[in-house]
Parts: sequence; C-alpha cells; structure tokens
Amino acid sequence: MRVAIAGGHGQIALRLERLLSARGDNVVGIIRRAEQAADLRAAGARPVVCDLEKASVADVAAHLSGVDAVVFAAGAGPASGASRKDTVDRAAAVLFADAAEAAGVPRYLMISGKGVGTEPPAGTDPVFAVYLKAKAEADADLRARAGLAWTILKPGPLTDEPATGRVTLAESTPHGDVSRDDVALVLRALLDEPGAAGRTLELVGGVTPVADAVRAPLR
Repeated sequence: MRVAIAGGHGQIALRLERLLSARGDNVVGIIRRAEQAADLRAAGARPVVCDLEKASVADVAAHLSGVDAVVFAAGAGPASGASRKDTVDRAAAVLFADAAEAAGVPRYLMISGKGVGTEPPAGTDPVFAVYLKAKAEADADLRARAGLAWTILKPGPLTDEPATGRVTLAESTPHGDVSRDDVALVLRALLDEPGAAGRTLELVGGVTPVADAVRAPLR
C-alpha cells in the first residue's frame, strides 16, 4: 500500500510511519520544513516538503499521484494562535481532501478529536474554541464528500504511554485518554478496513484488541 501522511513530522504521524514502513508499505510524509526530513527517513518514510498553508490543490495532488490512501495528521499545534487554527486545522484539511479527490485517492483518514463538533463548555480558552470550530468544519467538509472513502477518528486526550494494543473504539465512547502509540495502531488497522468508510469513531483506551475493536463497530 502507498500511503501519504499530511503533517508527517507529528507525533502520531511518525509512529504511524514506522508501523507502515515496517510492514513494507510505501510511505510519503508531507512536511512544512526541510530540516524535519531526516526524522521521517529514520521512520522509514519518504519526506516531501510542501506547505499546505501555501500550496495549491494541483501542487498537493501531484504529490498524491498513485497513492492508495491518505492520512490527515497535520495540526497548528498548541503554541499557535487562532489564525493558524483556521489555516491549518480547517483550510489545510479541506485543501488536502480536494487534492486527494483530484488525484483519485480512494481512502482518506482524518485525525480529529473527542469533543470536536460539540458546543465548548463555558470558560473554554478562546483559542481552543477556535480550534474546535476549525476541526468541526473540516470534519463536516469531509463527511459531505461522496468521492472519498473517509473515516474520521476522534481520539481522547493523548498520552505518551507505551502501546497496550487494547482500546475502545465506537461512535460514542466514555471519557478517557489514549496513548499515541495505540492511536497509530488503530490508524494502521483502519487503513486495512474498507468497511470503516463513512464512519466517525471515537477512541479511548480499553480492553479490546485493536483488530477486534476496529471490526466491532462494523458488525
């Protein structure tokens, strides 16, 4: 399988690149800064420098030619302001989906988050509220696309704990956190599960092995 990952230097993206390359997949990591390339090569991915805040749909589509699946793992990051929440978490996601459609990529995985699409509670940090709105709009844009076999994954709060290989994955889950390692394992499994297309799934830690957890919502 040939997979392209937007935000290829992110913490989940690097984990996913290692998993995919280890099983023999051809992985392309799309990054904004050339100095990140060595980390991607170490993870087994081919780095492609392309700034999704500045590139055109045609620019990005050219990098997706022949790709079987894409993963949108990009994000403005916690230190960014409100404007970049919109230009990365919303606009870049929409651009990436446009490019995937233009390139004929059949499969699109979106990393979103629990709480996205719900009304922020009173007292929510204003910048974080903008982030939630941007992610919700990106998710809504993806759901409206008939030309992509999309899946939206909404993990709970992320940790750096080692993978357990056991999670809870469903349209709605209880509150809970999940390790980045386990998120990467679930993404790898979702790439292999066409039946997950058209689903929005929440993810937290749990007791169900990843392979079973990915199949369970499809029954």
